[in-house]
Amino acid sequence: MKVRTRSSAIIGALFLAVTLPLTLTTASAEEPSAQVVLTEVARAQGPSAGAAGPDGKVWIAERAGTVRVLGDYGLSDPVLDISDETTTDGERGLLGVAFDPEFAHFYISYTDLEGTSTIDEFAVADGQLQPDTRRTVLTQEQPYPNHNGGDIKFGPDGYLYIAFGDGGSGGDPHGNGQNLDTLLGKILRIDPTGGEPYAIPSDNPFVAQDGAKDEIWAYGLRNPWRFSFDAGTGDLLIGDVGQSEWEEIDWAPASSKGGENYGWSSMEGNHPFRGGTEPANHVPPVHEYDRSGLGCSVTGGFVYRGEAIADLAGSYVYSDYCDGTLRTLRIEDGAVTEEGDLGVQGGEVISFVEAGDGELYVLAIGGAVSRLDPA
Repeated sequence: MKVRTRSSAIIGALFLAVTLPLTLTTASAEEPSAQVVLTEVARAQGPSAGAAGPDGKVWIAERAGTVRVLGDYGLSDPVLDISDETTTDGERGLLGVAFDPEFAHFYISYTDLEGTSTIDEFAVADGQLQPDTRRTVLTQEQPYPNHNGGDIKFGPDGYLYIAFGDGGSGGDPHGNGQNLDTLLGKILRIDPTGGEPYAIPSDNPFVAQDGAKDEIWAYGLRNPWRFSFDAGTGDLLIGDVGQSEWEEIDWAPASSKGGENYGWSSMEGNHPFRGGTEPANHVPPVHEYDRSGLGCSVTGGFVYRGEAIADLAGSYVYSDYCDGTLRTLRIEDGAVTEEGDLGVQGGEVISFVEAGDGELYVLAIGGAVSRLDPA
């Protein structure tokens, strides 16, 4: 593991902007509209995830194991390099990064050389990682090199949420999605600094329930590749990648006590999967789309809470890895009231990043780091 302080040597930024209209469809007589562009602000090597960091900077993770800081003219030299500790076969690599709310700790989510999902923590002082403080918080063995999930976020409650896929292969052969005795196919909720190696919040939904892991917050997920919390409301939104026919976005209000069952692998979206029976406690997706028309792998995004694009305020922005078009949803009381198409193409969109000011960045696995701007 190599940790370096930020270098003054940075990559010159490439600025590319294409102006296209934002078009939203709604039952309302007045349809909101805006003009937006994607501005390419940097190039990275396989950008995979990002997080808002200290001093208003955005930190970008590269799948092979490096982390760089986005500045005015591009990306810094790596401030973290674990490329000799991870592997990029299948869907593995450095898959998620997060800061705690006080920017006192930095967390990384990656698969090690054996393919084990690993969450590590670093202390942060004066905006710099402290390499000697590195410790492993949580690990989870993965039976296959796909559906590792790997996204991590701090919720409004200050706890760390971790997304794991069902373990991989296809069709959930081990039945992990509906099995509460495994962390696979779940979103977890832990207190990383409350114990050694972590503490479990006492109000987690399955605490002390026989046959269930205390860390579980929600289950019935296939590959919750990207999830986020609405910075305005605290609502949780999950982009769960489908098997063969349906991509879905799941939603839970900020008032949720956890325990939601999103259905996999009995259900794929709103549809029974391979003759499965809908669980009595199934929480259906707030939105789904047919793979035959819009793509093949949903990339969950964020509810836009920035100030630069007024007409996007409150809209959930997401994409699809195979389609690349940026799309929007407006959600009220757990129901979609508007669907929109931003009219811009982000390439093979693998992730979104929400900056500290609420503006959104789009990461394409081919290397583009772009900001969503007004035209």
